[in-house]
Formats: sequence, structure tokens, C-alpha cells
Amino acid sequence: MTKTHEPIVWSLFGAGGMLTAMLTPILVLITGVLVPIGIISPERMSYERMLAFAQNPLGKLVLLVIITLPLWHAAHRIYHAHHDFLIHTTKVHLALTYGLALLLSIVTVVLLLMVGF
Repeated sequence: MTKTHEPIVWSLFGAGGMLTAMLTPILVLITGVLVPIGIISPERMSYERMLAFAQNPLGKLVLLVIITLPLWHAAHRIYHAHHDFLIHTTKVHLALTYGLALLLSIVTVVLLLMVGF
């Protein structure tokens, strides 16, 4: 029986897809529609409030999940979309797509840890 990375990647793919489908429209509605037309006060989205949210450990966790899971979802989609474009995937494609998601996830963690210092 060969070992594969697929169960881990599929779980990240599923979680990222669900999160993207459920939260992205809400975030777009709030930041792109409700705040600009004045239904939600711009003060609620002020820099100071967002910085305080990003400095809170729970806020950091929320931001980590909102940023990294869609990255893994996109990486998995891109990797498997190669078949649709008749590109034979190799270990290089695997390393590039999932490696980029891993790198950007690490960058996200580092940046979130730096917030507030």
C-alpha cells in the first residue's frame, strides 16, 4: 500500500471550499457594499479596530483560517485543473502548487505573529 498526501490535501481542500463559499460573500457584502453606502458605520471598520482584532489571539486564529484554507483549496483546484488543460502533472507541478500554498501559509503565520510587536 503506497502512502499518499491526498487525505490531508482533500481535507484542506474541503475546508477551504466550504469556508470560501460561506464567508467570502459575507465579507464582500460587508466591506464592498454595506460600509461604502453607510449601512455599517465606517468607524466599525477603522484601522484601529481592525488592528485590535488582528492583535487578539482569537482574531489571529480567524484571520489564519480565512486566509490559509482558501489558499489550499485554490492550490488543489489548480493542480487538478492541469488535467483539463491536458497538462500531464509531475512532482514538479505538485511541489509548485502545494509548495506555494505552504509558503503563503507560513508567511501568513509569521505576519500574524508579528502583529502587535
